[in-house]
Amino acid sequence: MKLVYSPHYNITFFGIERVHPFDSRKYGRAWAVLKQEFGQGLMNHHVKVERPVTEQELLAAHTPEYLASLRSSTTLARALEIPLLKFLPAWLARWRVLRPMRWGVQGSILAAKSALETGRAINLSGGYHHAKPNQGEGFCIFSDAAMIVRRLRAEERLLPKDAVAYVDLDAHQGNGVCQQFRADRLVRIFDMYNRDIYPRNDSEARERIDCDVPLQFNCTGARYLRLLRERLPAFLDGWSDNPRLCIYNAGTDPYVHDRLGGLCLSAADILERDLFVFEQAAARKIPVVMLLSGGYSKESYRLVAATAKALLRGG
Repeated sequence: MKLVYSPHYNITFFGIERVHPFDSRKYGRAWAVLKQEFGQGLMNHHVKVERPVTEQELLAAHTPEYLASLRSSTTLARALEIPLLKFLPAWLARWRVLRPMRWGVQGSILAAKSALETGRAINLSGGYHHAKPNQGEGFCIFSDAAMIVRRLRAEERLLPKDAVAYVDLDAHQGNGVCQQFRADRLVRIFDMYNRDIYPRNDSEARERIDCDVPLQFNCTGARYLRLLRERLPAFLDGWSDNPRLCIYNAGTDPYVHDRLGGLCLSAADILERDLFVFEQAAARKIPVVMLLSGGYSKESYRLVAATAKALLRGG
């Protein structure tokens, strides 16, 4: 199992990141927990990120007009849901917030390549599933899922007929991913989410989901896992040939103490959920790349680390 991480992932912006409920430094915190657990042995699994993805490369997933709009403080403030940003120079926000995200996108691409080579990989960042081709929202600016698919196709690591399974278990529906692959039927989407929270009014995005599993507020861990066990295997068996890759968007916001998710999974439920996805993919010999996505509790980084620990130990 490979673990992709860079210290450039962490977002620190003179304390302004504290006005948003997302823990923008959970990447480094999760890495620190793993380093303490495995010591120098962790480096046997580590994949370094040498550079951020470039703006030119991002044109594979986003329109030139949208990328140009990111020079506006107002655009950034709206997409990142931090109103104070509109009063600060846009170049500063791009450097302190968007640049770490570009490192995260590059990490997701590297993790996907590692998954194809070794069977499973985690990027300790990424999962920006609300980023559309022409718009960022929900603290998501760049679509790393779209960048994974288009980069791997361009490098012929994914062949023209290779299918990709996208499994989204973040508490929020991945509307940006649905828009990115709206006309691309080689990417099939499984999305299990709280139907009563953002982006609940994006009906156009929901129409693109191949296996749609909406949940009610306060869904228990037992019900959540029962539905996952019922629906995910059938989804993964829905191809004539197995998908070449599974992109797993593993948000920790279904956690019971999360501030935004509105679901009631325990830490043990989150771990069981994650391992079930990897287990089902492995049973079908489908490589898996896991992306972190959302998480709005103080425990988010520990939940991520628990999954990585189990996989590193061969779970």
